[in-house]
Order: sequence, then structure tokens, then C-alpha cells
Amino acid sequence: MPEPTWEPHEKYGRLTMQSDLPRSVYAFPKQRKEPLTDAQHVRNAVARFDQVIDVSDADRALAFANIEKAANYYHVNLAETSWHDLGVHPQKNRTEAAAKGAVTRERRVRHEESAGQRVGRQRK
Repeated sequence: MPEPTWEPHEKYGRLTMQSDLPRSVYAFPKQRKEPLTDAQHVRNAVARFDQVIDVSDADRALAFANIEKAANYYHVNLAETSWHDLGVHPQKNRTEAAAKGAVTRERRVRHEESAGQRVGRQRK
């Protein structure tokens, strides 16, 4: 496993813009992707790990080492022990899940529309 390059970065008293952040705060420092500035950003980097494109396996290994170091610093529990646990594209049924989500959204919209029509009828 590569040596992590992540270092905590905090500017007290004011928010920083992403362009102000040093490379050492990113999971993927060369690409400046996935800043690890607090616990929420660490969890977000884990969730979006497979969405980072155009990176090598070495970049992913370094990113995971950085995520681990930041997770320890911010007291975030990681179930994963390797970047392979997060995978390059672990969502195997992505198309199927998207189709189910679309059906659910359609049902919800139809339900809300019919509920609105019932409320409109009752007012008359």
C-alpha cells in the first residue's frame, strides 16, 4: 500500500474555496478530486469512489490510503480494508436500479397528482 499524502487542513474563522486547498487534502491529489476536509467529506469520498474516472490503480490505492488516514483523523469508521472493496464500478446492477428508481418516481408523482385532485374536489 502506498504511503498516504493526506494532511489535515483547516482555515479557522472562514470557509475556504476548493481552489485554495492544497493537494495534500484530496483523496486523489494529482487530479484534485474528493477533498477530505471533514468527516462528511470522508464519507462522501467513500460513497463516490467508483465515480472518479481516468485514474490508474496506483491512484486509487493512494486515494484509499488517504481516505483511511483522514477517516482515522475524523473518527469515521471504514468497513472497507482495500480500495478493491470499493471497486472501480462496484454497482453491477446500476441500470436495473435506475429503472426501479424511475418507476418509483413515476408512482410518487401520480400519487401526488391524484391526491391533489381529491383535495381540489373536496373544496368545491
